[in-house]
Amino acid sequence: MSQFADLIKKDRLEKNKKHFEGTMLDYLEVLKENPSLCMLAHQRMYELVTGKGIEIINTEENPRLRRIYGNDVIKKYNFFKDDFFGIDKTLMKMVRYFHAAAMKGEESRQVLYLVGPVGAGKSSIMEALKKALEMSIPIYAIKGCPMREEPLHLIPKHLREQFERMLNIQIEGDLCPVCRYRLKEQYNGEYERYPVESVDFSIRSRKGVGVVPPVDPNNQDTSVLIGSVDISKLDLYPEDDPRVLSLNGAFNVGNRGLVEFIEVFKNEVEYLHTMITATQEKSVPSPGKGSMIYFDGIILAHSNEAEWNKFKSDHTNEAILDRIVKIEVPYCLELNEEIKIYNKILKKSKFSAHIAPHTIEVASMFAILTRLAPSSKVDALTKLKIYNGEEIVEKGSTKKVDILELREETQREGMTGISTRFIMKALDTAIAESDHNCINPIGVMETLVKEVKETAIGDDDKKKYLNFLQDAIKKEYHKILEKEVTKAFIHGYKEQAEDLFNNYLDHAEAYVNKAKIKERSTGQELEPDEKFLRSIEEQIGITETAARGFRQDVTAYMFFVMRSGGKVDYTCYEPLKEAIEKKLTSSVRELSRVITRTKVRDKEQNEKFDAMVEEMKKNGYCDYCCNVILKYAANNLWKD
Repeated sequence: MSQFADLIKKDRLEKNKKHFEGTMLDYLEVLKENPSLCMLAHQRMYELVTGKGIEIINTEENPRLRRIYGNDVIKKYNFFKDDFFGIDKTLMKMVRYFHAAAMKGEESRQVLYLVGPVGAGKSSIMEALKKALEMSIPIYAIKGCPMREEPLHLIPKHLREQFERMLNIQIEGDLCPVCRYRLKEQYNGEYERYPVESVDFSIRSRKGVGVVPPVDPNNQDTSVLIGSVDISKLDLYPEDDPRVLSLNGAFNVGNRGLVEFIEVFKNEVEYLHTMITATQEKSVPSPGKGSMIYFDGIILAHSNEAEWNKFKSDHTNEAILDRIVKIEVPYCLELNEEIKIYNKILKKSKFSAHIAPHTIEVASMFAILTRLAPSSKVDALTKLKIYNGEEIVEKGSTKKVDILELREETQREGMTGISTRFIMKALDTAIAESDHNCINPIGVMETLVKEVKETAIGDDDKKKYLNFLQDAIKKEYHKILEKEVTKAFIHGYKEQAEDLFNNYLDHAEAYVNKAKIKERSTGQELEPDEKFLRSIEEQIGITETAARGFRQDVTAYMFFVMRSGGKVDYTCYEPLKEAIEKKLTSSVRELSRVITRTKVRDKEQNEKFDAMVEEMKKNGYCDYCCNVILKYAANNLWKD
């Protein structure tokens, strides 16, 4: 019990140490030592987001990222690092807004509006910003003020210039009606005696964080935004007396913090007019007949694209549209990053099931394929690989497929398709229905097919999505599985591939240059082995008449890579890589087929089978999923 008591006591002492309570004069002394304490809301948020560190990605040193982003400078913020994946450019735009607003640019008088499809992460970004405020250091505020306003508002305007010079700050804003009344009546105008205290931000207690949910159009009441007049006090005070005001609206409680509008355009436009003065004039109406009240806060809003298009199509909404900084939050289109999203969510859950290799990858591939726009240049799966930073070379050419050309074909990519939530529900279902507390790609694909058939989408989309699962993704998984099983047999898979590659390159170069090959062990000069070259080329359907051109392309591309300072290995030219892997796979296909299909094996076959199982278990499979995968391989791969 003493341990608990000590922990509680220590925490309470820490809070008491951090808590400040004094007069306006005391606050001025504190402010003199640290002028940044009076920073405005946008600057505070910018400091919170960037304060944890910024990683500037040098794409020149990372070929994969260079293929994805080109020459763009990519900044990754540690603040978002563990929670948001695949939307770096969106987050950069958002931080750019806070930076400009912190400098008191036009953005400081604009609404930050996030638009995107369901499940893209809009609400999660908002939650992250609100939690950042909760975890930030306390701010100094006028004690008892319903707006928790900056104590510098107590300084009369004719003295502000002198105080600004003495403190090296800028003073912005005016006292709210409640504090103005108290200053005059309780402190006789002696603002230096007015009490000041430090206060925290809190989402639950509505301290510095105001949230406005969608309101019933038939029952919209602006008191949700700006507070109301307490009618119970009208018998005691006149209706223009500040003591009758209940300043508990979202803009009141969100002062010096933020105000979030959830599904903002579900509200009637008249309800949003408070935004106009809150942004451009930095003031909101007071309830009843009082004067305008100064507001310093970040206004955040979000909704889906359909509501945005409907709202902006009405020209009468121009005043509000002119005060909005719109940032699109699309779905993730990068496979590696999409996988991280599901791993993060699963890690936070209480599921303890074993997940076989490539299970999350297969689900992620399906999600991204539904989000990609069709292209005349490449098929959907190839496009997915290019967007993931893989180097794809056009067959029969040294030309790489340009990611920028693919992106220019469409403007709205990532704004439609299957949501993250849909995939997670499918994964949850697969885990919940698993009898052996293990899920694998085969089971997840079956679950996704069921989910797509049951979901309420158009017939065309349903047909397209099922085709992805039952054709493109299934074929791609077969390729992955074939490599997995093959690698389990051949531990020196890469070394053998490199040997085949180097041999092919030597013979192809000699063939193109009409030269001879020097045999390394004997030093004997031999003619290029065309039979060997054809055995590789036939794997990807290169005809005999096209063979010369293919060999010329390969050697030309390799010289290009070497001149560019790149690394030459069997993976650097996609068509040749594919041919070598197929050649290597075919060399063990018979052995693999015999071992995976045969129920009664001899001693040698049993040893090979056991060795293969052990190798697969080292690569992340458990006994159950290994058994399922090998049975599936026996029935679906290498059919006669």
